[in-house]
Amino acid sequence: MRLKDKVTIITGAGGGMGRIASLMFAAEGAKIVVAEFGEAAGEETVRLVREAGGEATFIKTDVSKEADARAMVDHALATYGRVDALYNNAGVMPEADHSVTDTDVETWDQVMAVNVRGVFLGCKYAIPAMIAGGGGSIINIASFVALLGCSVPQDAYTASKGALLALTRSLAVQFGPQGVRTNAICPGPVETPLLMDWLVKDEEAKKIRLARNPTGRFGKPEEIVYMALYLASDEARWTNGAQMVVDGGISVNYF
Repeated sequence: MRLKDKVTIITGAGGGMGRIASLMFAAEGAKIVVAEFGEAAGEETVRLVREAGGEATFIKTDVSKEADARAMVDHALATYGRVDALYNNAGVMPEADHSVTDTDVETWDQVMAVNVRGVFLGCKYAIPAMIAGGGGSIINIASFVALLGCSVPQDAYTASKGALLALTRSLAVQFGPQGVRTNAICPGPVETPLLMDWLVKDEEAKKIRLARNPTGRFGKPEEIVYMALYLASDEARWTNGAQMVVDGGISVNYF
């Protein structure tokens, strides 16, 4: 097993890519801390992991709150004795997020609180625990929109994901010498409830996005998680500060 006994905190693990990541990481031997705001959703992920023969525990977490981030890491230490990986998956993409000219301040602040502050707080408490345990892996979920401009803007989301890339590089340099690797994944459009719910309501937006992807389809959540499995594993012990683009080629398509 690639992740045997590696204690992994996965934020936003109550559904979508976070739930699939929990199942796939557990299948590779990881012990999962399901950090999720929705209690029913988080407990369901734990049930599914255990039903499949894996090991998992749940803690109710609002990643934007410092006390919750501290409690999330403390829970991992109290339950499993260490933290080997932090998978910063939790994120929001509100419908009200458009161009800077017509996005309200409340929406901007909400996106930054979850997508950026949430990662900052998770790292703030997980990294010292990793150092104490001899090292670890931080995996930040950014986005392909952090790498190129978009004619259908979601400027708060885009800015938040760009911030994650900058933070990833800084953490990689600071903590690499202490055995903590930090990398980012930049997914293209993936079939998660967060994206599909929006695109189902906007057929034209869906058509535009599919036309620009050389593969002609959206990604599957597991296709992103496979990259995360690599980054969490010892196979990636010399991968640090990288931004791994998994987008079907959309970011290299000129037209």
